Amino acid sequence: MLERGVVANSWRRERWDSLRLLTPNWLTRLPGRAYDGADPDGYMTAAEVAAFIARYATAGRAPVRDHTAVTRVGRIDGGYHIETDGGELHCRAVVLASGACNRAVVPPLSAAVPAAVEQRTPLDYRGPDELPDGRVLVVGASATGVQLAAELRRSGRPVTLAVGEHVRMPRTYRGRDVLWWMHSSGVWDQRYDEIEDLDRARRLASPQLVGAPARATLDLNTLAADGVELVGRLAAVRDGRALFSGGLRSLFSLADLKLARLLDTFDAWAQAAGVEAGPPERFEPTRAPAAPRLNVDLRGGEIRTIVWATGFRPAYEWLDVPVLDAKGRLRHDGGAADAPGLYALGLPVLRRRKSTYIHGIEDDARDVVEHLARHLGGVPSAQQPSYPT
Repeated sequence: MLERGVVANSWRRERWDSLRLLTPNWLTRLPGRAYDGADPDGYMTAAEVAAFIARYATAGRAPVRDHTAVTRVGRIDGGYHIETDGGELHCRAVVLASGACNRAVVPPLSAAVPAAVEQRTPLDYRGPDELPDGRVLVVGASATGVQLAAELRRSGRPVTLAVGEHVRMPRTYRGRDVLWWMHSSGVWDQRYDEIEDLDRARRLASPQLVGAPARATLDLNTLAADGVELVGRLAAVRDGRALFSGGLRSLFSLADLKLARLLDTFDAWAQAAGVEAGPPERFEPTRAPAAPRLNVDLRGGEIRTIVWATGFRPAYEWLDVPVLDAKGRLRHDGGAADAPGLYALGLPVLRRRKSTYIHGIEDDARDVVEHLARHLGGVPSAQQPSYPT
């Protein structure tokens, strides 16, 4: 097991200070080890996640080579040649477990932002105090975007949030954490080969949630009530002006509709399964501002910082195997890459909707390892049975 830093490196060094998991502690588990602390309904901090993973590695005596950065993975007869900054390795199979969040996605239009405006991503943001005084433009309204917008607003800064397509979700529903419903109802267990539009599912933004001890819902209505300015999707930067789309109402209606459908799914399952819970709930529609701004002059000094909460992508610069598509995404079938003996774990909807969550890795890993074992046992890919369900 090769690690470029130390165990849980990204949780130690690439998370903002106040970050907590979106999943409650009782759902934080790895094969053979579950959370056993005194706060099952709480949400781990990044430091606590790092400690949890480190204890897991120690207890399992995982053969980790830390401070070993992979610089190239290439094909050779019978397997793969691995080059690292600490030497070379040869192996018959490789599992890419580097995750989906190695690089922050920053749109090309960022190049047109005036130099006087500081630009950050969630990977190099730690807290409000390190930013210049003045208004912050947060671009993106997934979990990361709404959390950072809320934190920046609490610090006293004026905040503008550029909203694109998003997934609205309450923190609790009918008296239980909403992720209990996702887990118990089986929504998270939906397999990749059962999803009609798999490519879209894999590009879906993370839901608007925050793992706050108060278990409060963080949505656009909450942010607007706290004084965050909502504008449309950042469409362009032209002649020093940020231009926003005018489709906020449509985006809000779509997110509200999808939320209602999800809650209907929970209600139908609860009735069929005889689950005891509070009465069904429906939430206030997202309120659109009367006249959202369509542009702002980035040269005038009002916007001092832009935080690009526009998603993440894997980093495959070191992967010298022809398994990437035109957008640099790994071509794979449920984790089996388009090359014999090459596998992946931890990518969005790799095999199930829960694939990128900590508790979701176990089922995926079992399936991938079974396929890998058959490969090492000499069973040709064409003769291997389909993955188990």
